[in-house]
Amino acid sequence: MLDIQFIRDNKDLVAKKSKQKGYEVDIDELLRVDKQRRDLLTEIEQIRAEKNALAKSNDGISVSRAEHSPGRDPEKIEKGKRLKEKENELESKLNPVSAQIDKLLKTVPNMFPDDTPIGDESASKEVKKWGNTGAKSFAVEDHVSWAEERGLLDFERGAKVAGNKFYFELGGLVELEQAVFQYAMQLARQHNFVPISVPHMVNTQIIEGTGFLAKGDEEQIYKVQDEDLHLIATAEIPITGFHSGEILDINTSPKLYAGISPAYRREAGAYGKHSKGLYRVHQFNKLELYVFCKPEDSEHWHQELLAIEEEICQALEIPYRMIRIASGDLGAPAYKKFDIEYWSPAENTYRELMSCSNVTDYQARRLAIRYRADKGKTEFVHTLNGTAAAYSRVCIALIENHQQQDGKVQIPAALRPYIAGQTNI
Repeated sequence: MLDIQFIRDNKDLVAKKSKQKGYEVDIDELLRVDKQRRDLLTEIEQIRAEKNALAKSNDGISVSRAEHSPGRDPEKIEKGKRLKEKENELESKLNPVSAQIDKLLKTVPNMFPDDTPIGDESASKEVKKWGNTGAKSFAVEDHVSWAEERGLLDFERGAKVAGNKFYFELGGLVELEQAVFQYAMQLARQHNFVPISVPHMVNTQIIEGTGFLAKGDEEQIYKVQDEDLHLIATAEIPITGFHSGEILDINTSPKLYAGISPAYRREAGAYGKHSKGLYRVHQFNKLELYVFCKPEDSEHWHQELLAIEEEICQALEIPYRMIRIASGDLGAPAYKKFDIEYWSPAENTYRELMSCSNVTDYQARRLAIRYRADKGKTEFVHTLNGTAAAYSRVCIALIENHQQQDGKVQIPAALRPYIAGQTNI
């Protein structure tokens, strides 16, 4: 959520950047309702001032008490009644107007820096590359065929039990997954992130507060029927809600969390777009890094999160490139975002592996997460998130990039301490 004063002062800029993000927002209507609310508040304040002056003229006795006090001026009592009735009438008008303002504010996406590439995802800009992307020969190119031939992955039984795009993972892939998460969590702890286990469901207030129900995103979220609960698409959602309504002590150091959880996604409309096998599934396990910090520190922490993501990719010996996300692919909450894409030798292209976003105070405003700044004044924190490991895609990247000519997949040295020294699958 943006500051309403910022929108008043930058009406055209907010409308322009919202459109460049792909959001059609009626800023004129928002400001019209905002003026209506301010006018009502001014009237209410004037009436309250009159009531206070009247109470003083009644020797400090309120209108309601003056009615039952002998010798009081009947005209003043009657005037007090009229003021009270008018105040109640205006407050009854104010409540729905305030609710409308809140609703309209939630439709406005976060802004983005002026150096952001403008356009859809095709306009995103490559920042850097790492690793060898030379041609290689495979025993089995397709990660699904490779895993199913070895009894390590079963989509057919997954569909029997839960439906399309669910799967069973077995044996060595499960052990490899545990090794990936143990390594990534250990690295996160070295960077002072606190491990956190989160609820797998959140209420509407929290999921709306994170901005995950904006512009059709509700199509991607599983809703629990007849309950105010949603399955989480990432640990980012409950971690954001963890400090909702709180004033944090972050003046000396930020709050850093490493949240591990399943991610549940409907992936509505995603079929046919790189959806084969594990790339787009309805459930996968994920380790998410999350930061609550002071506004002046958020760019620093954005770069720190990116550096950790790169450290993980390099330790897993996965070739990758980093891209700066264009305006139309940022989504509502993100102010600035980078993706790290792994090299897919099977497809001879890059595919998304990790993302890393600076959300500034967009989520904090919606969920009232603040800190005490200079002289005790409270201000909104900045929040950031970054993917440490989404195993469904890490698994593909490892199978493709570490498969040997005999068909075995070599385990990167960084993972071997977490998989009993095993060197291949």
